[in-house]
Amino acid sequence: MKTVQITIDKELVQEVDQITQQLRTSRSAFTRKALQEALDRYKRELLEQKHRQGYEKHPVNSEEFPGWEEEQVWVD
Repeated sequence: MKTVQITIDKELVQEVDQITQQLRTSRSAFTRKALQEALDRYKRELLEQKHRQGYEKHPVNSEEFPGWEEEQVWVD
């Protein structure tokens, strides 16, 4: 691991400290998890955008997936 120094608003640090106490973890562990989740969300959003753009360029036609409508189960 690498040690980094960052600047954070005092109120945010206080809130993080309260939560890390409740979770019985450290600021570092909490921050690592938060950053990893933010990166995962960012990557997922990029993939969703890429998929959306692909379908906008090449929309699904009615003959592309024949027979799948019969496979769907609709529950009340």
